[in-house]
Amino acid sequence: MAFKFEQLNVWQKSIELTGEIHELTRHFPKDELFVLTAQIKRAADSIALNIAEGSTGQTNPEFSRFLGFAIRSGIEVVSCLYVGKRRNIINDIDFRRLYNEVEEIIKMAQALRNSLEKR
Repeated sequence: MAFKFEQLNVWQKSIELTGEIHELTRHFPKDELFVLTAQIKRAADSIALNIAEGSTGQTNPEFSRFLGFAIRSGIEVVSCLYVGKRRNIINDIDFRRLYNEVEEIIKMAQALRNSLEKR
């Protein structure tokens, strides 16, 4: 592994999340393709992408800023999960499982961000 972000557990978990969100959205109705499907996939992808982009060759304050973007994207995923549940597209089991995964990723990103700010 050549890049710093590849070593980060938070990035690894966020990559796993993108796959799980992708699988979930494969079962969404076609009329959601350019609405909720696209939005939740972009938000989930954005978590991993911002962690990666901020980690490589950046200062700690800059990395912290990108972690903030990743955290906000995680919040967006949670909101999309609520929308999907409300529209009866996401069942309670998938909602709770993915909610918990996103919550864990957000906590990990916040902890990493806090550790950067102490350096």
